[in-house]
Amino acid sequence: MRRFAIRPAPSPADAPGVIETRLENGTPVCLRRVDRGDEQRIREGIARMSPHSRYMRFFSGATTPPDWVIDRLLDADGDKHLAWGAIDMSRNEHPAIGAVHAFREEEDRELAEFSVAILDDWHGLGLGKILTATLLLEAQSEGIARFAMNTLAENRSAIAFARLLGGQRTGSDGTVVTYELTVDEALERLREADDPPGIAHVFEAFGAV
Repeated sequence: MRRFAIRPAPSPADAPGVIETRLENGTPVCLRRVDRGDEQRIREGIARMSPHSRYMRFFSGATTPPDWVIDRLLDADGDKHLAWGAIDMSRNEHPAIGAVHAFREEEDRELAEFSVAILDDWHGLGLGKILTATLLLEAQSEGIARFAMNTLAENRSAIAFARLLGGQRTGSDGTVVTYELTVDEALERLREADDPPGIAHVFEAFGAV
């Protein structure tokens, strides 16, 4: 079995508030924590996703999720809910192009439910890996050791991503499958792959080089 080096988790006080990097096509992006002021960006971003992508992410193709879903995505307190968003800095309106979330389990504070969503036009440019590395690093500093990822059984790309991060299948109801991964191993896999190049800026920002 392959062994992964465990590096000290960065201190929450030292965690960056904003990270600037670039996607594989050179697009400059800004990564920052999601807050209540992002409601309009989130609503517009979800509306711009294709029905297929919305179905894969929210298990529904509705153009706009219920208000309680939006409220849950915005309610990031840095403890029970960690959330980062990516903004396209090449456009004047600076639209949101992706987001990643971790919801900590009340009964097991070392476990959090993980999800990531990327707008269709930015698929395949490394944004998912960049956002995931950012969330993993903050989760590590907050004492979260494991992520659980629920995805539709037909979502092959999400399943492949979970496996890329070292995820192991832990359950299924026939429609939704669950993968669990360890934060340290997932980070080490992303660090060693060093792909996309922009992911290096994330590790540097957290002092985890």
